[in-house]
Amino acid sequence: MEQARPLMEIDWTSRGRARVWALMALGTLVCIAAAFAIDSYDVATGGWRWGSDPVNNFVIPALVAPPFFYLLLDKMRQLAIAHNELMTVATTDGLTSLLNRRAFTELVDGYLKRVKESEWQSGGALLVIDVDHFKAVNDRFGHQTGDEALKLISRTIRETVRDTDLVGRIGGEEFCVFMPGQAPDSASALAERIRIAVAESEFAPGGSRHDLSVSVGGVAFDHFFPFSELYRSADERLYAAKHNGRNRVEFRLQAAGGHQPAMH
Repeated sequence: MEQARPLMEIDWTSRGRARVWALMALGTLVCIAAAFAIDSYDVATGGWRWGSDPVNNFVIPALVAPPFFYLLLDKMRQLAIAHNELMTVATTDGLTSLLNRRAFTELVDGYLKRVKESEWQSGGALLVIDVDHFKAVNDRFGHQTGDEALKLISRTIRETVRDTDLVGRIGGEEFCVFMPGQAPDSASALAERIRIAVAESEFAPGGSRHDLSVSVGGVAFDHFFPFSELYRSADERLYAAKHNGRNRVEFRLQAAGGHQPAMH
């Protein structure tokens, strides 16, 4: 026998049926109260009295109001679900279920601008991650298997970072991770954990293991920089990682007027 869901797990959002039932009951009670008020008020005397048939004040609203409110509120719930699905499609990469490039860029840029406008300064880090020799995977196993590799890598990245970090698919085999409030040493260590986790992931198309690896470029910051500048700096580190042999992390601190020495 299925156990009842705890009250805290009931969906009270605009997409849940709990709100429909609750507002339907509330609307029905309001209709009943309005019917009694209208029928009981004597305009001539300005006083209140019971109407000629007070039972109807309860029965009629109780029969008419619930289906009316249910149909109206359920239609609004369906519209909310449809709107949420459209927003998901508009902001999510269809293959990996990560943020797409536009959504990722807007969210990070919005966060950075809010930090700039506030009195407090919060640092963080940005990682640009690229799959090594991905064209070889597509050429050898086909694009469908290549898609499975991208799904595996995206899950690995998402499971490695914090819940508060943003992860997006920026291009074909390129991913980004934004880590608000993350210290440079911790961000660099997390980038290395991502690299190791991908290298240790089980990818065996056709039953034969094929090693996957990523190169990671990262930049940490302690005050405001626009997203475009952080991305350009992290992308330069990514290029260095690939130039220096791939399957490695190149990381540095972003400083006003220049860059501090790179961290590996």
